[in-house]
Formats: sequence, structure tokens, C-alpha cells
Amino acid sequence: MPEKKHLRGVSAKEQREYEHIKESAQRSGRYGDRAKEVAARTVLKKHKEEEGHSKGH
Repeated sequence: MPEKKHLRGVSAKEQREYEHIKESAQRSGRYGDRAKEVAARTVLKKHKEEEGHSKGH
């Protein structure tokens, strides 16, 4: 079984969301080899918005 990448600083729910986005993108062939990167960026962007972080901080 392949090892799952854990994103630092995110909750278990956000980790599951990352896995879902990544697997969905890989199944549909979107983003090619960048599926992991796109999934991570999507989850982290959402995480920062929810936590009230501002740009550059």
C-alpha cells in the first residue's frame, strides 16, 4: 500500500480532503503529474482562509 503524504499543520478533515482531491484528479487525468501539488495547494489555501491568516503573514 502506498504511503500517504501528510500535510503539516492541517486537521484530519483537511487531510481527508487532500486525499479526495488528489485521487479524483488522478482518476480523471487532470493535472497530470501535478495532481498532488494541486490538491495540497487547494487544501492549504482553504486552510489559510479559514484560519484568518492574511497574505504575507
